[in-house]
Amino acid sequence: MTDNRRIANDLMTLRDLIRWGTSQFNAAGLNFAQGMPTALDEAVYLCLSALHLPPDFSVEYFDCVLTMEERLKVLDLYEQRIVQRKPAAYITNEAWFAGLGFYVDERVLIPRSPIAELIEQQFSFWIDEPEQVEQILDMCTGSGCIAIACAYAFEQAQVDASDISADALAVAEINRQDHGLEDRLQLIESDLFDAIPVKAYDLIICNPPYVSEEEMTQLPAEFAYEPASALTAGKTGMDFVLPVLIEAPEYLSDDGLLLVEVGYSQPELEKLLPEVPFFWIDFEHGGQGVFAFSTSQLQDYQEAFKQALEDIRS
Repeated sequence: MTDNRRIANDLMTLRDLIRWGTSQFNAAGLNFAQGMPTALDEAVYLCLSALHLPPDFSVEYFDCVLTMEERLKVLDLYEQRIVQRKPAAYITNEAWFAGLGFYVDERVLIPRSPIAELIEQQFSFWIDEPEQVEQILDMCTGSGCIAIACAYAFEQAQVDASDISADALAVAEINRQDHGLEDRLQLIESDLFDAIPVKAYDLIICNPPYVSEEEMTQLPAEFAYEPASALTAGKTGMDFVLPVLIEAPEYLSDDGLLLVEVGYSQPELEKLLPEVPFFWIDFEHGGQGVFAFSTSQLQDYQEAFKQALEDIRS
């Protein structure tokens, strides 16, 4: 892909560029776990982004002939994606979550959690009266996407968003301002619960690092762009999940709910805690490894959580 002008001579329309980009992405063996589901989706997204066109741009215009300058802009983004293996969201500094747009860069993970589906449903599997939710905590917030989506879903709630990374919180601040939530969303620099105010949260959501050290070495090249500290969690991947389970009851209301994502590390967590009846959530639109506990359930299994943490540290 060193002679983009020569290539551009043969690709006249949006449809031509999208078809060519899809073929090139598949031939390069790109990984799409961080954003668009397929090579075709990502080719469409990058093409439209390069031309400053909306994601829902009508296919009726895909046969319009582009200028040479426009074609070269698209090919430049394609080249970054293929040669550098750079995720599309970092190329465009844009990601979508729960139907909302967010600024992202290499200081934060690219939003992709299935928790978006639950937020859009106002956690209906547990919450009967969404208007009663007044205090929400999003721990390990990264870009702030979960916290901000929750602020939209629960308009009466005060939302706290925490992260150990000051860099991540700087990105979350950009998104907080972009969405006009300065009055309802508080950003907190904290190592898990260390600096979290003691209050009775109705809902705590945590998407912590959960990739084991061994798994980190096996991730596709695209993941090298994401902050390693937001992914890796010790030999078992459970270095952060277990402390959250232990400390969360002190920060939940009596009827509160803790929701945690561990993704494909679900089997490891079940192996560590065989006696704990995890409630794993089924997703209509794909996703796995998200569980929920009530305050009382967390209290019931504190000894098991503490023993598991001792085991992985020994």
